[in-house]
Amino acid sequence: MIRRLLLVFLGAAAVCLVPWIVYLAHTLPDHFDTAQWRVAWVGFDVALVCCFAAAAWLGLRRRRAAVPLLAATAALLVCDAWFDVVLDWASPDRWVSLALAVCAELPIAALLVVTARKLLSGDMRPRALTLTDIEIRSDPGHDEVLRELPATTDELTRRLGADAAGRVAVLAEAGYVRRRWDGRWHALPQNTTEPKPAEFTGTHQRRVTEYLDRKYDRELELLAWAARNRDEFGPWATAYRGVASLTEPELRRLEAEYQDLVARYCRLRHRPAPQAREVTVRLYAFPLPG
Repeated sequence: MIRRLLLVFLGAAAVCLVPWIVYLAHTLPDHFDTAQWRVAWVGFDVALVCCFAAAAWLGLRRRRAAVPLLAATAALLVCDAWFDVVLDWASPDRWVSLALAVCAELPIAALLVVTARKLLSGDMRPRALTLTDIEIRSDPGHDEVLRELPATTDELTRRLGADAAGRVAVLAEAGYVRRRWDGRWHALPQNTTEPKPAEFTGTHQRRVTEYLDRKYDRELELLAWAARNRDEFGPWATAYRGVASLTEPELRRLEAEYQDLVARYCRLRHRPAPQAREVTVRLYAFPLPG
């Protein structure tokens, strides 16, 4: 109810502002002398600096509060560009203001908006699972490499043998790992959508079908194991089951929001915290029988 009232209020505000803008356009003077001009602009820039500093601090910690702050900072930059250009248009400084707006303020504002989007989703855009992904996930050797990361190639070779270097090269080409500034390989979170066997032909279709059958067999085994050991997890386990009447587009939006949420937590930090444990998270949605 509150959300509906808020939406009504926002729509009504947009409608009411139209005649107000027309009124201002016809009544406001072209020139106007005002006091406290220096205080207004210095105060605006101080607020902008505070937003930059707070957004940087929250962004480095991947806090969700950074998202609205980044959006607010972007809005302040756009306002700064607008008023600088408009108010200096009749002065010799207009080209400087225009250059700053086009080359600095507006690009930075766009960058902040993109960064806010990445903080929400972790920049893990879903992609279709390929035959290369199936080959990688079907090879236990690649799982061994991924479990040992972060590590250098030499460290992996000492732990897993000479084949580790070749497996790292395969994983890097497929986008599963990346070497960072410290020279160590780090695993990259993956967000893949389930392939449909009908989209493949011949032996490829059979491989995809077999992969999906094995995958769901493992899922059932894992779920059965979790059910048998549910009393041993303590606070490290949770479950939720819900039933909702959804249209197909609503189900797609639910899926997208779930992916964004999981992606954000997957990219919460580059290295696991000392008290962190690996947790499996699943979402299954399907129509009920009958």
